[in-house]
Amino acid sequence: MRAIVSALACAVLTCLIPGKWELGAQTPPTVDDVALEGRAAIEGLDFPPLVFEPPEVQEHEVGGVAVFHLFDPTLPLVDVQLQILGGSSHFPRDRLAAVSAFPFVLRGGGTRELPADSVDRRIDLLALQLTLGASGGGTSVALNSLTGTVEPGLRLLQQLLLEPAFESEALEVWRGQTAERIRRRADNPQSLAFSEFNRLMYGDHPVGWVMDEADLGPDRLSVLVLRELHETLICRDRLLVGISGDLTWDRAEPMIQAFLEPWPDCSIDLAPAPEPDIRTQSELFVLPMEIEQSTVIMAQPGGVRQEDSPDYFAARIADHLLGAGGFTSRIMSRVRTEEGLAYGASSVWTTPLRHEGILGALTATGAETTVEAAQLLLAILEDYRDRPPTDEEVRSAIEDLTNGYVFAFESPSQIVSRQMLYRAQGLPDRWSSRYLEGLQEVTAESVEAVVRRHLDPAGMTILTVGDPTRFGDDLAAFEAVFELRLDGTSRPWVSSGDAPGGSPRSLP
Repeated sequence: MRAIVSALACAVLTCLIPGKWELGAQTPPTVDDVALEGRAAIEGLDFPPLVFEPPEVQEHEVGGVAVFHLFDPTLPLVDVQLQILGGSSHFPRDRLAAVSAFPFVLRGGGTRELPADSVDRRIDLLALQLTLGASGGGTSVALNSLTGTVEPGLRLLQQLLLEPAFESEALEVWRGQTAERIRRRADNPQSLAFSEFNRLMYGDHPVGWVMDEADLGPDRLSVLVLRELHETLICRDRLLVGISGDLTWDRAEPMIQAFLEPWPDCSIDLAPAPEPDIRTQSELFVLPMEIEQSTVIMAQPGGVRQEDSPDYFAARIADHLLGAGGFTSRIMSRVRTEEGLAYGASSVWTTPLRHEGILGALTATGAETTVEAAQLLLAILEDYRDRPPTDEEVRSAIEDLTNGYVFAFESPSQIVSRQMLYRAQGLPDRWSSRYLEGLQEVTAESVEAVVRRHLDPAGMTILTVGDPTRFGDDLAAFEAVFELRLDGTSRPWVSSGDAPGGSPRSLP
């Protein structure tokens, strides 16, 4: 047996290194010989360039509604998606709870013909998956079904959306769950930090709104208020439809026509989403909590929107190199790898479509290293302005982002959903292609320019959520320090040595 194995190995080596050694020769090739020849053979392989071409989504108009369709017979499944335009950003502050509850009560509140438990049984019988959700821009609906049950599934969805009962039991369930989340919001310090930081930066704007107990009162959240929302939102002019999977357009069209036929035209205008007034002051806020790990977030206005502009594409590369790119980014390399202050750290450079976002950084660190981590993040941001990325770094970031973009198109439903999102946001239909083209146009010079134009570490608003009694005396290094309360109010910071009772938490 050993002889057979030896002979096979020799034959393989002979194939790998032709002319180097023949079977029976006295001097076999070394491992290094094999490695060098194998590497040369691999590097000599020639492959055609990879071309990213996601399947093309077909757009149709049915009853004045844009319908996006992608046929894929791989599995006997069909995905139906709806985007109903109009979310919390289009309504006043006193409708925040109602807009947030709207999808939950639509799904769980029954219809005029079917109580909620009968709806659930019908969903189980038809083997459907049905989810509804809300965002600042609108309500999303996703229905997944077998090919053979998509038609009755659409009829049931039509009833839920057009003939809701808004059963009070479902409303009270949502009210109770939300009241408990409000009561326990401090139990998750990191989530609390994000919501409070948004409130600091955006103030009285939908991005900065934080729900409280007053939002759950009957004057703001009732069946009557939900019906008023329904009349405003559930109408033909605010609707986008997507259908993908094992259904040709010839079969899908009559089903979509029947589904859309009873939808009314819109009779109430939506208010435009407001522009935010983003905080620009260089201030440090401390939200005291007796916890072992602190969350540190800092940001300033970002100055960039999502649009077809050199600044937008350069900002995407700049953010990737600064901190969004993971272990190779500057923030992660310094904060985690070199200094060992945290397991994770990242940059933040949001680019909303209709207004500028924020630019900054965040991390979570031990209580004793809170101020050190904050000062290190500021130093990294300052260094990023003074030491811009090289051509090689920019090329690597472009490759990372373009190669990873393919994972946004893994399924037909993802592809259709993305096309619907572009339409809802007013982006060009070919935005996917334009996004990749725009990234390829970014240079080290354009990254340096966008960073110098918009990044100002001296203008950062900083929030730390943690135990200030363990921060040390380093807070004195910051000129403007405030204590932040859970109700969103703040007051000038008083050091623990001067505060009554020895702790800022003991102040009235």
